[in-house]
Amino acid sequence: MEPLKPPSVAIDGDAVRRIREEKRLTQLYVAKVVAVTTDTVSRWENNRYPTIMRDNALKLAEALEVDLDEILKQEAAEFSDTTDISNQAKNKKWIYILFFSCVVLIGLFYLSQQLKPPSVAILQAKRFLPAYAAPGSRILIQIELSTEKPLKGMILKETFPPGWHLLESQPITSHLDVAAGTARWIFRKPQLKTRVFYILEVPEKIHPGSDLTFVGELIANPDGQRFSTQLQSVGTMEVKPFHWADRNGDQVIDDVEILELSDLTEEAESLHLDWDLIEAIWETDGYRWDAEKKQFIPVPPASE
Repeated sequence: MEPLKPPSVAIDGDAVRRIREEKRLTQLYVAKVVAVTTDTVSRWENNRYPTIMRDNALKLAEALEVDLDEILKQEAAEFSDTTDISNQAKNKKWIYILFFSCVVLIGLFYLSQQLKPPSVAILQAKRFLPAYAAPGSRILIQIELSTEKPLKGMILKETFPPGWHLLESQPITSHLDVAAGTARWIFRKPQLKTRVFYILEVPEKIHPGSDLTFVGELIANPDGQRFSTQLQSVGTMEVKPFHWADRNGDQVIDDVEILELSDLTEEAESLHLDWDLIEAIWETDGYRWDAEKKQFIPVPPASE
């Protein structure tokens, strides 16, 4: 029989730091994935602890996206893989029995997988884009994540078009790289349906026809298996001097559009979207875009 795994292992702090920096991960991001403090991660990287719990080491390796052996000290890795030769000899007969039993079970499992219909992906991720983005304005992006069964956790990664900047989000990002234009969110025990909102600042010098490609990925670990799915964008977006809430580009925020926005005011109420301006545009005949000031101006009723 295989000997018990030791409850604690010795990690190589230098290797942990090197891998984290190569992958451009922050200590805060690693700390959140492992569920420890940043001070603890710092002590690990500086070899302040001779050993750590194996469970934490496994979580640390998962956060760094490497195998456990890559962050263990050499002698610890060798010890982890060592078996008791005398016990193997004593239980050699049982090992053979277990081996052949496993072969049979694997064959039966493979056959059952071939016979049953293909399973439906348990994760879905959609990004809802506004129809328009005016140069120098702020727009709202919505993301809807859903899963068929409860998960222990999942990670959302999002990359924006070149030059676009994330100003704020709900929930707050777990990691934001402004220079690279990427953001990550970590969710612990997420709901079956999770919504993410964030505000992007459109570059002032953007031109029609510019690259508006968004790239996103949702990662989870259902049933012990790594699973990921790409975010699918719903709707298309154009660079034009129209408000992001004006879905049909008629320079009016009508009753239907304001009713749809009223739901967002409750879900994304912590975001600074200038709701007063949106209501002012709705209450007037419409709006116009001031290209010099980079802002929308409500147009007063013709009778005034």
